[in-house]
Amino acid sequence: MSNLSEDSYDYVFGGRRKTPPSTTALKLTSPPVRLRPEDAYTNTRNSGSGGFIGSNTNNGTTAGRFYRHSFSYVPKRSRHSQNERERNANYESRLRCHGEDEATLRQLLLDLQKQVSVMSMNLSAKLDELQRGDRHLETTVALCEIRTQLQELTKSVESCQSEVSEVKRDMVAIKHELDTVQQVKEEIEELREYVDRLEEHTHRRKLRLLEQGLTFFLTYSIFSAVLGMLQFGYNTGVINAPEKNIENFMKDVYKDRYGEDISEEFIQQLYSVAVSIFAIGGMLGGFSGGWMANRFGRKGGLLLNNVLGITGGCLMGFTKVSHSYEMLFLGRFIIGVNCGLNTSLVPMYISEIAPLNLRGGLGTVNQLAVTVGLLLSQVLGIEQILGTNDGWPILLGLAVCPAVLQLILLPVCPESPRYLLITKQWEEEARKALRRLRASSTVDEDIEEMRAEERAQQSESHISTMELICSPTLRAPLIIGIVMQLSQQFSGINAVFYYSTSLFVSSGLSEESAKFATIGIGAIMVGMTLVSIPLMDRTGRRTLHLYGLGGMFIFSIFITISFLIKEFFGYVQEMIDWMSYLSVVSTLGFVVFFAVGPGSIPWMITAELFSQGPRPSAMAIAVLVNWMANFVVGIGFPSMKTALENYTFLPFSVFLAIFWIFTYKKVPETKNKTFEEILALFRHGNGSDDTGTTRSIKSDTENIEISSRDSETDNNAQSKQHTS
Repeated sequence: MSNLSEDSYDYVFGGRRKTPPSTTALKLTSPPVRLRPEDAYTNTRNSGSGGFIGSNTNNGTTAGRFYRHSFSYVPKRSRHSQNERERNANYESRLRCHGEDEATLRQLLLDLQKQVSVMSMNLSAKLDELQRGDRHLETTVALCEIRTQLQELTKSVESCQSEVSEVKRDMVAIKHELDTVQQVKEEIEELREYVDRLEEHTHRRKLRLLEQGLTFFLTYSIFSAVLGMLQFGYNTGVINAPEKNIENFMKDVYKDRYGEDISEEFIQQLYSVAVSIFAIGGMLGGFSGGWMANRFGRKGGLLLNNVLGITGGCLMGFTKVSHSYEMLFLGRFIIGVNCGLNTSLVPMYISEIAPLNLRGGLGTVNQLAVTVGLLLSQVLGIEQILGTNDGWPILLGLAVCPAVLQLILLPVCPESPRYLLITKQWEEEARKALRRLRASSTVDEDIEEMRAEERAQQSESHISTMELICSPTLRAPLIIGIVMQLSQQFSGINAVFYYSTSLFVSSGLSEESAKFATIGIGAIMVGMTLVSIPLMDRTGRRTLHLYGLGGMFIFSIFITISFLIKEFFGYVQEMIDWMSYLSVVSTLGFVVFFAVGPGSIPWMITAELFSQGPRPSAMAIAVLVNWMANFVVGIGFPSMKTALENYTFLPFSVFLAIFWIFTYKKVPETKNKTFEEILALFRHGNGSDDTGTTRSIKSDTENIEISSRDSETDNNAQSKQHTS
């Protein structure tokens, strides 16, 4: 309800009115716009002479839709901004409910447009009627305001229609995304079924591989190959027994050359050079093993290596004839290169030709050959055989025998099938080699297993040494391989091999008894290595290595205790005899546990931790580290023995404790695992997950399914919210 004031009347009509005008009011009232599918359309009510007449059809309903809108006009206070905010709030509320389907939105817009058109027609007719009736200016102004608001309402409806179109486009995009997710789910289901079938097939293939046995030709090939490791063991221990004979030879040569006697300190240094230069050659040969394995093959590299073995053996054998200890040094260096190549090539060759279920036991044959070589050198080195001033050159020169024997036997053996198939891509030659090794015409399982390994390491094929060191995927197995090699050398076993005779003499034994005790060490090494062959594939590599390190730690403490007690009770003869036996027993126990674990496992597990591509480079690095540690122990043990005296084995005890903890925490079990499965351990589970790639794929599948279900849940929730 509104009236013109006196001032407004004078301004419009040019004078004061004589009688109060009749009350003219225009009142349009209704609640704000509401859109409900279930409500009916009802009439608006007139109020006053300027009331707005709504339209109704079908007895007050329009197709189950409801629309009602009216305006109240007050001249001095416009409610336009408040209505605009209400409309905007309603529009925003409707836009948030974009989950309603397209048909409902389209019908809603059509009803809204129809109602706005009816309102516009009614208002236009009413305006014309009022203007023809010569109404007051105030009514005309009010009606113009209504027309303006109606135009704004029309614009808002058009804006709403545009925004609804955007909502429709968003709904189409959401629908497309849901279709894509559904398609991905179907593909993942197919992938899961394929992975399950592949896993089942792999399991059956693995069972068939585990059923393979030892054949005559496989045994012949392994025997021919491990002659290189026998060479390594023989030349490691051969220098021990004739220590005094070699020192006497060096004294004679020095006196003949310079006319004066050599000092005891200098002769000890020369003998240390003769011992340690073997390790220097081993470092060079071990580091070259990877290159030679890729360049000439595993078998070809072993054949070429025998030339070095024969050369080095001949130089050592003719040392006394030439009256030159420099020839002894050169021969020891060349035979060291030969042994370094053997320590890299032989384990690689055996691990690649051995069946899956026999790989651990046959890998232990490497260490068996080493221990046999050690025992042979110790037996031949006693005074009754070749441990004399005239016999020691023959003792050293016998190193040509394993090389000559291998040169005769090895040509009949086949090349490594993995090298032929994966490195050379010669499948037919690989099949021929497998048929001979397996004594069977059916070798499809082996070929398939090699192909699986090839696929698993395609990104790492023919990897160089620097690429291996920088590779984040291969860093963990490389560190494990290096630490395992250090655990073998820094355990203190080479101190026993090189200086066992002098150790036993210092503990109270006679020189002859010390040499027989050294032979006992070799015999125990051989016996315990034979015992560990069946245990390797039953107990596992990691478990045996832990037992070995733990036992060596305990007996190294006992060795130190025996030295200390001997010093404190040295004046009691009975105590000296008892401590001598305790020292010998502790040393033999130390060797027993070395043969159980650290003796053979580092050579074998390094070849197992890597696939065909990086295996040669990994073996080269591991063997280099092994020989470097060997050299450090060989050259440093005499000085350490002089400095620490009775506490000589205490540093080795500390190292053994550290290596035991590392093995327990980081080293995975590789028993009865294919090279593909071992590679998957580090690629997906860092050595802790046995299921490898399969579990990773299944995990990814489950994650995608969860995200898909979450997406569907969100859309359903939005749809329910819009309906409510």
